[in-house]
Amino acid sequence: MTSGGEVVVALDVGGTGMKCALVRPDGTVAHAERHATEAARGPEAVVGTILDVAEALAGKARADGLTPVACGIAVPGVVDEARGVAVWSANVGFRDVPLRDLAQARLGLPAALGHDVRVGGLAEARLGAGRDARHVLFVAIGTGIAAAHVVDGSAAVGAHGAAGEIGHILVRPDGPRCGCGRPGCLEAVSSASAIGRRYTALAGSATTAAEVAARAAAGEELAARVWREAVEALADGLATGQALFDVAAMVIGGGLAQAGPALLDPLRAALRERLTFHREPRLVAAALGDEAGCLGAALLALDTLD
Repeated sequence: MTSGGEVVVALDVGGTGMKCALVRPDGTVAHAERHATEAARGPEAVVGTILDVAEALAGKARADGLTPVACGIAVPGVVDEARGVAVWSANVGFRDVPLRDLAQARLGLPAALGHDVRVGGLAEARLGAGRDARHVLFVAIGTGIAAAHVVDGSAAVGAHGAAGEIGHILVRPDGPRCGCGRPGCLEAVSSASAIGRRYTALAGSATTAAEVAARAAAGEELAARVWREAVEALADGLATGQALFDVAAMVIGGGLAQAGPALLDPLRAALRERLTFHREPRLVAAALGDEAGCLGAALLALDTLD
């Protein structure tokens, strides 16, 4: 495929907003825009918005003298990439939505549907912080925790489209109950939302994870304790990940990664303490920010063409 005026229509759909772009085959962005998801309108309305936005982006590409060659869409939840079906998503309300076929029919272009964290990992592994490693574990830490295991530029999907749910590793059997119903999952202890909840419960005032990180850095004892507990549990989860996957690089993304060295330095030390014969992976912050989903959706679509 030549990179002459070709672009991929790429959409990264979240519960609140959609990040949308026209992406060239080399990973550069020709045009970007954002739209509200407005998930409260219901899944049918959201699907309509996705298709309308994708069609408008393809039209803009042609108006700008570019040639849209494919469409890539990333969504949260459980995704059957082989069938192109959004099986389930709590954030958006999808249940068995054949998004790939709907996009192909509307745009008249080949399309691919991917999981938001997996395509984010794909982008970080090929274009971002993991691009020098063949074996990468991308871990997104935000409202929840999920991961993507990328080997030689390809992300594992799993038998049922649910590979990478590292947030549901059991790390604290007596810990808080997870949204999945089981107590002690990693994301019930170490996600950004869990950190905020823990501090709020102890301090009696509503606080975000970013504020906990700032207060911990400023020397507040309670915040430092909550932050340390979260980092220790996260290190337990990552040590399990390394035992399973033996990766060369772990790329940490999502909202919590914005804490930078305040997260990565103690996390790196705690992970090192937990490893025995396993090789220590390079632990780095994600490089692509919130563009990763769009870029990864485009890469997935280009892979479909290849």
